[in-house]
Amino acid sequence: MRYTITGRNMDVTQGLKDAVQDKLGKLECFFTPDTEVIVTLSVQKDMQKIEVTIPVKGSIIRAEESSTDMYVSIDLVEEVIERQIRRYRKKLIDKKQSAQSFSQLFIDESEDAENEEISIVKTKRFGMKPMFPEDACVEMELLGHNFYMFQNAETDQVNVVYKRKNNTYGLIEPEF
Repeated sequence: MRYTITGRNMDVTQGLKDAVQDKLGKLECFFTPDTEVIVTLSVQKDMQKIEVTIPVKGSIIRAEESSTDMYVSIDLVEEVIERQIRRYRKKLIDKKQSAQSFSQLFIDESEDAENEEISIVKTKRFGMKPMFPEDACVEMELLGHNFYMFQNAETDQVNVVYKRKNNTYGLIEPEF
């Protein structure tokens, strides 16, 4: 696997690079050697955060973890990614996607007992009135939710606002 390791608000030492490559190297059995792994290490106040993104054809495998120690965060993110890969194996190795980023051993491996079916247990329907993203954030706060879907008054498209960890907001807009 090819690693791109960057640091935000910190210098990435050789020890951290080695730790990332050693820990995420355990995932090499799942991917082809030319798979790109993008790792961002950052420090915010007392928290050490790692974000790992692995683009695969038709999808993105992504995880982020934070703790007070960067090496603990590296361990945690590796476990999360491995769990994601095993859980969504069937979807990731869809025949339409040709499974170009995954190793043949991973593709041929028999299904684990971890394989869970995704079941939708509740469906909600509601009318959407056009509003601005700022108004949608207020509505979201009033409802006590961490995301809110609305029709954007500026673009007339369906958008989603969501609450981020640092008490800011994000906006998701469709791209056609």
